[in-house]
Amino acid sequence: MLTDLPNLLTLSRIIVVPIVVALVVIHTAQTDCAACVLFILAGITDYFDGKLARAWNQNSDLGRMLDPIADKLLVGASLMVMAGLERLPYACLYPAIIILCREILVSGLREYLAATRVGLPVTKLAKWKTGFQMTAIGFLLAGDSTAGLLHIGWLPVNALGAVMMWIAAALTLITGWDYVSTGLRHVGRGTSGATKLSS
Repeated sequence: MLTDLPNLLTLSRIIVVPIVVALVVIHTAQTDCAACVLFILAGITDYFDGKLARAWNQNSDLGRMLDPIADKLLVGASLMVMAGLERLPYACLYPAIIILCREILVSGLREYLAATRVGLPVTKLAKWKTGFQMTAIGFLLAGDSTAGLLHIGWLPVNALGAVMMWIAAALTLITGWDYVSTGLRHVGRGTSGATKLSS
């Protein structure tokens, strides 16, 4: 199963995590740009691994296990390294905390609901949350230094990333409450389901 392309794409997201962290730590215009590009490419693999697995009938327990792990490692590591280096402008530390807490909450709910064979459907709002979150992190990884490198210094990259981060945090609270409500409804109940939990 490890040699299946969908699983290789998922593994590539895990492998790229320490590289992105190292590039952020170096913190030059070139490495900031490279970190952003790698993060974007990793986000693209998140779309294609599931799509290819379904199209080629290569769904596997390994892939279902690794996919959410890879997503959370990539998002969590990116936010934590930027927080540690004080590279989260405009009070973005607070939405970052909200997002990370929500990821932990979802992981706990996934573990509990898996035991009761209950799944949570992917909603459009959750997809919008993921879109804003990934775009925001990409912008913040790039930073204003990348804008200068690409000769578009007039573009407020950090400010745009911050705005999207706060929007993502608001959507995170809404979708997180949806997951908590669903989880509480199934406490102590033995229902069944087969839908995927949104990331």
